[in-house]
Amino acid sequence: MDSWVRFNAQSQAKERVIRAAQYACTLLGYTLQKGGAAAELRKTIGQLEAHMSLTRKLLRLGNSVEALESAKRAIHLSDSVLRLCLTISHLNRAMYFACDNVLWAGKTGIISKLDMKKWSERSFRYYLFALILNLTRDLYELRLLIDCEERHRASKHPPSPHPGSASADQLQLHLLATVLYSNPPLLLDLLKNSCDIFIPLDRLGIYTTGSGFVGLCGLTSSILSILTLIHPWLKLKP
Repeated sequence: MDSWVRFNAQSQAKERVIRAAQYACTLLGYTLQKGGAAAELRKTIGQLEAHMSLTRKLLRLGNSVEALESAKRAIHLSDSVLRLCLTISHLNRAMYFACDNVLWAGKTGIISKLDMKKWSERSFRYYLFALILNLTRDLYELRLLIDCEERHRASKHPPSPHPGSASADQLQLHLLATVLYSNPPLLLDLLKNSCDIFIPLDRLGIYTTGSGFVGLCGLTSSILSILTLIHPWLKLKP
């Protein structure tokens, strides 16, 4: 099992690069459509995007195993909130990847007469649940760090007994900026998950934003993911 996880991790960089290219095609297709480009060019870009999506599904075969292994590790975390969020998030990711594998089999003809729409919606629901839990985890860790920073500042500089409301808001914003600036892994994870969540929201019709915005969000989150692969210290742990 460990050998498979290590082998599977080697394909993550390729998958992320292809994901960035796929969403760049989505954004380009939207831009070309708005600019009144030739239909043939837009069709070519659309076909390229579809091929990249299928290639990503191939590279993600077996990712369910890695997600289940991550869930097994998360269940032993001492913090109950992190344990709950991460374990259920990884289980949802495992189900998302399993649905994604079924979709790949359907698109390649291995499974005939597959209801692609139903399985696509099912996979995006699992993806959405995982992202909601990831954002919950990010906000929880952010709250812990803010509380810690507040205690640290209070011990050095006791608060004024008559603070103004405007200055209090400014202090909170400054505190938030300080905490995020001091914790790049948390900042990147928060930005990445915030971008990613618009993708399933749009695909499921819960909050439609359009292909241009989805392409921009997908491209941004892909670049942030690539950064965490190039610089592992930027990846939020656990």
